[in-house]
Amino acid sequence: MSTAPETVLVAREGAVATITLNRPDKLNALNLALVQELLRVLMELDRDPSVWCAILTGAGDKAFVAGADIAAMSTMSPTEALNFAHHGHSLGAKLESAHFPVIAAVSGFALGGGCELALACDFIYASDKAKLGQPEVNLGVIPGFGGTQRLARRVGIARARELCFTGDMIDAAEALRIGLVNAVFPHAEVLAKAKETAAKIASKGPLAIFECKRVIARGADVSLPVACELEAQAFSVLFGSADQREGMKAFLEKRKATFEGK
Repeated sequence: MSTAPETVLVAREGAVATITLNRPDKLNALNLALVQELLRVLMELDRDPSVWCAILTGAGDKAFVAGADIAAMSTMSPTEALNFAHHGHSLGAKLESAHFPVIAAVSGFALGGGCELALACDFIYASDKAKLGQPEVNLGVIPGFGGTQRLARRVGIARARELCFTGDMIDAAEALRIGLVNAVFPHAEVLAKAKETAAKIASKGPLAIFECKRVIARGADVSLPVACELEAQAFSVLFGSADQREGMKAFLEKRKATFEGK
């Protein structure tokens, strides 16, 4: 009796979790089952205090996520489409609220829901063969997993309008130029580079990293004085942690700190 392959794979290297979307025959296209499974995996990892950083990538070398599964979407009713969108937004919110940073390692296509998924990660590393975009208008719909909003916040309203209105794909070099991705690497190296950065992040104080993530995200939606007060509060709270005491003691003793996330 055959069993269906796992659609989301998780590998651990110390405090770093690599999450791989595993539908390579469909270019890792997002259907409801895959979205639900990825959300379940993220919730499980978020309950694990030993995870200090994560990487999200796609199986195969052709796509991160080529988009939503159009065959599955084509017969949706408005109610079903709303349910699908709500699941997508829950997934984006979980990526943003997880206690660990998430790096998107994008090889090949990151279109539609794939681009939206990458945008919900903390930052994006792309291969030099990557293609990104929000082509939903070519199908008579709009981005439904947060693309209109996160893209505008990432690259500015005018560029987001241009990409969403035209449905054009852009290459990695253009994505880097407009600030959609943080860095571009040779195709065969992008995952290794993401792992290198994830390991560096995971060597820092994990409570401090989480507070950085939380304050940057929350501060983006409030006034500067309110955001600065959020920062001050988070800064002061960390002085009650063992990690703060260890980090400063290690600095004064000229040694590498050993953080425990406490």
